[in-house]
Amino acid sequence: QLSLLRFTVKRPFSTSHSSVDSKEMKKFQLLAHKWWDEEGEYAALHSMNDIRVPFIRDSLLSMSSNYHLGSPLSGIKILDVGCGGGLLSEPLGRLGASVTGIDPVEDNIRTADRHKSFDPILAKRIQYKSSSLEEIVEESMETFDVIVASEVVEHVADLETFIKCCSQVLKPEGSLFITTINKTQLSYILGIVVAEKIMDIVPEGTHEWEKFVPPEELERILESYGFSVKTVNGMLYNPLSGSWSWMESTSLNYAVHAVKSGAWEQSHPTDTPSETDIQQRSATAGTAG
Repeated sequence: QLSLLRFTVKRPFSTSHSSVDSKEMKKFQLLAHKWWDEEGEYAALHSMNDIRVPFIRDSLLSMSSNYHLGSPLSGIKILDVGCGGGLLSEPLGRLGASVTGIDPVEDNIRTADRHKSFDPILAKRIQYKSSSLEEIVEESMETFDVIVASEVVEHVADLETFIKCCSQVLKPEGSLFITTINKTQLSYILGIVVAEKIMDIVPEGTHEWEKFVPPEELERILESYGFSVKTVNGMLYNPLSGSWSWMESTSLNYAVHAVKSGAWEQSHPTDTPSETDIQQRSATAGTAG
């Protein structure tokens, strides 16, 4: 979430590009203690939960035939990339999901850990790590049913690397959810000038318009890494009411749901999983869909 992904890869001999941007990390470090102030700098992210959580939940339920009333995401493993202080990880955990939240800013993880500790159920369902997405890929200890990257891709250093990494730790048929900001004249005026410089909706300097991502570009990259884009919905924030709503136009904020092809890995022999991995995946492939 706003935090994110300016990752540093710790392995000295890693050949992969890093999606972490150290300048972005410093920016969010300064606000790490503010995540759970619902009237503060992250107020818009708090209210975004009113639409992004149902979007994730309902998209997953539409692909599933078996779910538990009251705990609809039970049994689903979610990776929340750029989790910040846990604003999205917690409601997903309350829906029954097993959530791993990662963020390269250690202070964000401390804040998230402290907040979840007040709820014993969430303390069991959510695990936070101060980590980059690349480090999760390199550990390659597990794959996920769902990856969520909300308000993250406009902060990453290398979008293609980021999407590639998402694909590498997502199970075949797994879902990827992204919310971000389009790169339009309107998004510059409202997202930078009005939101940051005039109305203080988010702190000045939070976003760089050059890093905003048009949905057409995001779709192209997703498809090149084996994803099928299922949904692209426009989102609108009303600063007067402090509320979000869906809209047809994607000229400002938008949300994407993409599903990873089950056959993509076989066409990339360097990413071929072991037989054990294949057996485990086939046993759990239906969890999210």
